[in-house]
Amino acid sequence: MKTLGVIGGMSWESSAVYYRLINQGVAARAGGLHSAPLLLHSVDFAGIAAAQAEGDWPGLAERLGGAARGLVNAGAGAVLIATNTMHKLADEVQAAAGVPLLHIADATGSALRAAGITRAGLLGTRFTMEDPAIVRDRLLTRHGVQTLLPDDAGRAAVHRIIYEELCRGRVEPSSRAVYVRAIESLRDAGAEAVILGCTEIGMLISPADSPLPVFDTTNLHAAAAVDWICS
Repeated sequence: MKTLGVIGGMSWESSAVYYRLINQGVAARAGGLHSAPLLLHSVDFAGIAAAQAEGDWPGLAERLGGAARGLVNAGAGAVLIATNTMHKLADEVQAAAGVPLLHIADATGSALRAAGITRAGLLGTRFTMEDPAIVRDRLLTRHGVQTLLPDDAGRAAVHRIIYEELCRGRVEPSSRAVYVRAIESLRDAGAEAVILGCTEIGMLISPADSPLPVFDTTNLHAAAAVDWICS
């Protein structure tokens, strides 16, 4: 098996889910006592979130690029950024690493295309929803998937719940209801499915909760990691 470098901690709540899913996938694939050969660089998310809010993307690119180089120097043959939002810097991180980067939009887009989905609602941080360069452009140009967004009030609510609750390990039934209403609005606007485009949202919304088919980027990205490790 090949060694994968993971840039995590954004937040550690979802990074823990990645670790479990990747190891479970490798165990299922390889059998016995096998587990995933992983290297993890877990950042302090407080500083990352503050830089996001300030728009200091060059500083974040330097920070994540340094993390990627460290993982490669330690033996990683590819890197994975365990969050949607920071894929805004995917090109910079891959350039710094000099090895393949397993892009979250490719894992998600491949699954959507296989299911015949061409119009999908997108829930995530405001950055992910509103900046097409993070995942939306790649979903469209590489996978033929158009993304639909909640209205401004819906985007604000989805973003707030991520940072104030899910990233802190809080899962509130009232917030689940907010997300379900957002998904209903996306369905009414013509979405055929919903992308859980923040790696914490799966803590709150399961397929059973959603009025649309769910494509959870955390699960799909972890599955792509297992494919790469075991290939």
